[in-house]
Amino acid sequence: MLRNYVLVALKVLGRRKFFTFISLFGISLTLVVLMVATAVMDNVFSSRKPETKFDRVLTLGRVRTEGPRSTRTGYAGYGLLTKYLYGLPGAEAVAIASDTSGLSIYHGGRKIESYIRHTDGAYWQVLDFQFLEGGPFSEADNRNANRVAVITDQLRAKLFGTGPALGKTFALEAESYRVVGVVPAVPITRLAAFSEVWTPIRTLRARDYEKSIVGSFMGLVLARDRSDFPRLRNEFKKRLEHFVFDDPAFTTIEAELETRFDGFARLLLGNIQNRQAAAMRILMIAIALLFVTLPTINLVSINLSRIMERAPEIGVRKAFGASSRTLIGQFVVENIVLTLIGGVLGFLLSLVALEALSRADFLPHAHFDVNFRIFFYGMVIAALFGVVSGVYPAWRMSRMQAVQALRGAL
Repeated sequence: MLRNYVLVALKVLGRRKFFTFISLFGISLTLVVLMVATAVMDNVFSSRKPETKFDRVLTLGRVRTEGPRSTRTGYAGYGLLTKYLYGLPGAEAVAIASDTSGLSIYHGGRKIESYIRHTDGAYWQVLDFQFLEGGPFSEADNRNANRVAVITDQLRAKLFGTGPALGKTFALEAESYRVVGVVPAVPITRLAAFSEVWTPIRTLRARDYEKSIVGSFMGLVLARDRSDFPRLRNEFKKRLEHFVFDDPAFTTIEAELETRFDGFARLLLGNIQNRQAAAMRILMIAIALLFVTLPTINLVSINLSRIMERAPEIGVRKAFGASSRTLIGQFVVENIVLTLIGGVLGFLLSLVALEALSRADFLPHAHFDVNFRIFFYGMVIAALFGVVSGVYPAWRMSRMQAVQALRGAL
C-alpha cells in the first residue's frame, strides 16, 4: 500500500507543476539555510582532525580580574596557567598555547603573510596532527628555547617550493628557525589548532608573560574521560579560591574550565548562572523552529488548495468505503514525498553553498562539508516538515462528506 501511495504522490506532484515548484522552492531554501548553519556549527564544535580528542578537552581561555577601581578581561596569562592548571587530578595531559597572531616572513626577498602560535611540548599530545614530514618539537625544546618550528604544507610550498622542508631554516623576527615538522593546513575553524607556524613558547623574546594573570594564552586540559570533567572543574575552582594577587589593585578573579561550546555560549549569552550551554541549545532550537514556521504555514495553505481541487477523487473514494484514516495516511505520505524531494534538492544546493564558502578568502584553509550525520538530520527535518504541514489539510479533507465532496466538483 505504501508503494502505491508513493506512486500516486509522484503523479499528483506532476499534475500541478507550478504549485509543486513553489513548494519545493520553499522547502529546499529552508533546508539549505538550516543545513549550511548546521554544517558550519558541526565543523566548529565537532571533534575533527587535528582536534579529534576535543570531546575530552576542557579549555581555559577567558579570565576576568576585578578590584575596587579596575577590571581586566582577556585571554589567560601564562603565569596563571602554569601555577593553577598543572597537576589537575584526572588530567591525561595539560598544554599551554598562545593565541594565533599574524606575522610577516621575509624569505628569498619575498614577504609572506602568515600566522604563528607559540606552544609547549604537551600541546602535541592534546592535538592530533598528521605529520607529512618530521614530527613535533618536545618540551625539552621549549625549556631550552630551541629555535625550531612546525609549519604547514602550504607555507612549505611558499618558503621552499616543491621540495622537502625538514631541516631547512627560515627567518622569524630576525632569528633563524629550523623546520622539524610539516603538517597539513589547518582550517581557521579549528580554533585551538589553527596556525601556519608553531614555535616553542620560550622562544618569545620578552619574559613579562611568565607571571601574567591576563595575557594571550589558553590552557588545554585533556581528560582521561568526559566523566572526569566535573572533578577537573571543581579542583580548578578550589585552587582559584586560594588565588594570591601580586597587584593590590585586583581582589577577585573569574575563570572556568569549559568545553568549546560552553565558551561560545558564554561569549554570546554571558554568565547565566553557569547554564550557558543549555540556554544556548534552547535558543538555537527556538530559532530553528521559528525559521521553519513561515514555510510550514505557506505549505499548509498550498496543500489545502491542492486537496480541495481533488474533491471529486475524495468523494468517489469515500463513496466506495475509504476510511478517514486511510485518506489521511495517503495525503500525509504524499506530502512527505514532496518534502523529501525538497530535502534532497536542499542537500545538493547545500553542497554548492558550502563549497563556495570553503573557497572564500576571508576564511583561511576553511573546509565545510555535509557529512552523513548532517544529511540524516536534514532528512529528518524534511520528514517532520512533511508530517506537520500535511496533517491539518489531510484532516480537513477527511472530514468532508462524500456528497459534499462530489458537489464541490461541479
